[in-house]
Amino acid sequence: MKAIIIGAGIGGLTAAIAMRKAGIQADLYESKSEVRLNGAGLGLGPNAVKALELLGLGDALQRAGMPVRQVQILSQEGKVLSRMGAPDRSKNADPEQVTVLRADLLGFLVDALGAGEAIHTGKTCVDFEQGEDGVTVKFEDGSTEEADLLVGADGIRSVVRGKLFPEAKPRYSGYTCWRTVVQAGSSLRYDRELFTETWGSNGRFGIVPLSDNRIYWFACVNAPYNDPAMKRVTIADLAKRFAGYHSPISDLLELSSQDAILHHDIEYLPPIKRFGRGRVVLIGDAAHAMTPNMAQGAGQAIEDALFLAEHVSRWPNFASALEGYEKDRVSRTGTITRMSGRIGRMAQLEGRLPVALRNAVLPLVPDALMQRQLDYVYKVNLERAGMLLGRSGS
Repeated sequence: MKAIIIGAGIGGLTAAIAMRKAGIQADLYESKSEVRLNGAGLGLGPNAVKALELLGLGDALQRAGMPVRQVQILSQEGKVLSRMGAPDRSKNADPEQVTVLRADLLGFLVDALGAGEAIHTGKTCVDFEQGEDGVTVKFEDGSTEEADLLVGADGIRSVVRGKLFPEAKPRYSGYTCWRTVVQAGSSLRYDRELFTETWGSNGRFGIVPLSDNRIYWFACVNAPYNDPAMKRVTIADLAKRFAGYHSPISDLLELSSQDAILHHDIEYLPPIKRFGRGRVVLIGDAAHAMTPNMAQGAGQAIEDALFLAEHVSRWPNFASALEGYEKDRVSRTGTITRMSGRIGRMAQLEGRLPVALRNAVLPLVPDALMQRQLDYVYKVNLERAGMLLGRSGS
């Protein structure tokens, strides 16, 4: 069996690794001239950490990542509004939450796959045709490739999804975000095992510890879509906006380089009811792009990869495989997309009264309610896929 995967991001690379472990020939086609090891930081919840361990990548993640003991939501004065503890391995077999530089994660995924003939760069998918016996993929350079299965892992503006489900369009969340990674100096005081988000009246500011004494920070503010004024914002402008916020926010901004700042409007894909048709299937942001408020974008793409490899390997025909994959993934990713959207709307509240009310109510939310939501996200049954990969060798 042969699969063509469009897009060499986190989902596409993980899918190729999982499929090859399951005995499926999987080739990646990437539009860029090389697999770009770029981006800022990201969080991987226990679900994603477990999935990477099942793929044999636990040691690589441990070397590249930084375990997080707790996530805290703070007011702009630094008061704790909510806290969510990472799983305690002394009481629970689940792995802890980990933060990692996106480039490092992509790097060890590429190493695990082995570039060789598995990754074809400079190949932009423009169309495909499928029939009873296979699928033919057409590329911008005029070439074509044939396979038994086509996997669209080509992001929020997926060409593959555009042909399967043209009505599914990304939407703007209402806020825009700046991100970068800085090297923390010896004088910077911060907790290396604590991930914080500060929800204030002028916007949201996140501080995410990474390995090697690095910090990934992000700042989100409400703004019109594609606002020219937001594109001109500098570090000095951000420093003025967040000047009244607790430390070490101003210190982090002072350490930052304007040339290293990434800026994007935050978009998402409203949940869709199908992830594929026939011999064509979607994973990752192509299927369920979500806002980053639960740190689950990468994690859900990694889960997709394992479940897809398992179903394609286990079922005798593609219709059964797709049905099983969608049963496992559509409802779950849709729920998490909606949860993430609600958190983002709460985090981005503006105005003195709405912010004051939120800050008064949030500490009153029962810990049990928060834990139920986390359990839904983190406690997913990966054992079927794990057994498949275990039987398939290294």
